[in-house]
Amino acid sequence: LTVTGVLLNCRHTMRFRAESHLRRPVDFAEVRTHGRRYHCGGFVFWIMKRATEPLPDGVPDSGTRAGFVASRSAIGNAVQRAKRRLREVFRLNQNLVPKGMDLIFIGRRSLNGLEYAQIERDFRKICAQLFPVSTTK
Repeated sequence: LTVTGVLLNCRHTMRFRAESHLRRPVDFAEVRTHGRRYHCGGFVFWIMKRATEPLPDGVPDSGTRAGFVASRSAIGNAVQRAKRRLREVFRLNQNLVPKGMDLIFIGRRSLNGLEYAQIERDFRKICAQLFPVSTTK
């Protein structure tokens, strides 16, 4: 494979597909009701392990889903920028979260004042605490 081919394959595996989005208000409410909340500096992170019920077509639903919230009252005029940055952090680091989880990222006012690298470090840090990598076989 050429370098370009490797980059395309890498980009393809790190996609944030439509079926990975939390969209329905009932899904957001369920995560907030039954999940756990973690403060991560520029954002609040909610997480809940989802019951592994099959989808209507019989295929098991084991993927990780994420939703992103940023309100004008909390963020200011840069709501789309805040959501875009949170989506990108998740997209590039989604392999740190086990399958079958629902996540909500809620942007705070300080989010747009942070460097992208700091937001990513905060997410990676909470993932390392929640999902430690086992070195035993």
